[in-house]
Amino acid sequence: MSMAKLSSILPSPSRPLPAVSGGVAIVTGASSGIGRATVAALAQLKAGAPAAGSGTSGAGAYIPDRIIGTSRNPDNITDPIDGVDYLPLDLEDPASIAEFATRALALGPPTVLVNNAGESQSGPLEELPDDALHRLFETNVLGQVGVTKRILPKMRQQGAGRIVMVGSMLGSFPLAYRSSYVASKAAIKGFAFAARREVQPFGVGISVVEPGSINTGLSARRTKYVDLQGPYGTEFTTMLTNLDNNEANGISAERVAEEILKPITAARPKPLYATGSMAPVVFPLSRVLPTATMHWLINRKHGL
Repeated sequence: MSMAKLSSILPSPSRPLPAVSGGVAIVTGASSGIGRATVAALAQLKAGAPAAGSGTSGAGAYIPDRIIGTSRNPDNITDPIDGVDYLPLDLEDPASIAEFATRALALGPPTVLVNNAGESQSGPLEELPDDALHRLFETNVLGQVGVTKRILPKMRQQGAGRIVMVGSMLGSFPLAYRSSYVASKAAIKGFAFAARREVQPFGVGISVVEPGSINTGLSARRTKYVDLQGPYGTEFTTMLTNLDNNEANGISAERVAEEILKPITAARPKPLYATGSMAPVVFPLSRVLPTATMHWLINRKHGL
């Protein structure tokens, strides 16, 4: 029996969720890259202009009453998006998370939360400093979960909400010398996939968006930990050169923002959305090729 036929006779794994409308949309890490593109797309919707990717998808268009974007230092944002309220948030600091949530909830009922802020980190496992690992997981995992835990109760009580975790295709397809980053993105996907069934009966959807290579200038901000004269230096440099080249030719942040809007407007949000890096080919391929072969292909694409 074909997979298509099997899918047609199995019951739907999820029921339609209430459409979200009005309220407050929250996007973390909104000062640049994907976060900035996402608040810009939401601001278009708020202003009454359709944004790419905001089709009805069975649930209706989403028009927020208010948009909150976060940054460690909002005062340093030189080109803010009109219609966006910027609030400070340090995902490494539980007190900052608590203060942010209090301020955000005071501005209105939260209908959308996009957990986007994060750090991109590279280095051989053996040479990753412990403090860098702790910081990465506080930012990319524990901080995101902390924000979600404080916003989710209100969504549950009001019977509607959408939560989007911005991951990475590396969370599905690991790359050498990115082990810490890969692990953090796999962890946030695990939280989202498991928790989506918990909150579904309360009208709340949780989805993960995994972009591939993105041209956002992130390569200049990536943290790197490696002894270039050590045993991993040569291969690390090869990987990083190819990674930077792939990102320079990658999709735009605006394209990722389009993908983020899909689970927000869908009546039945999927667990996973992916875009860039030949996602429509790579994910189906991973279902038929041995895991070791997929790992070889990903590393080979990066010169390894």
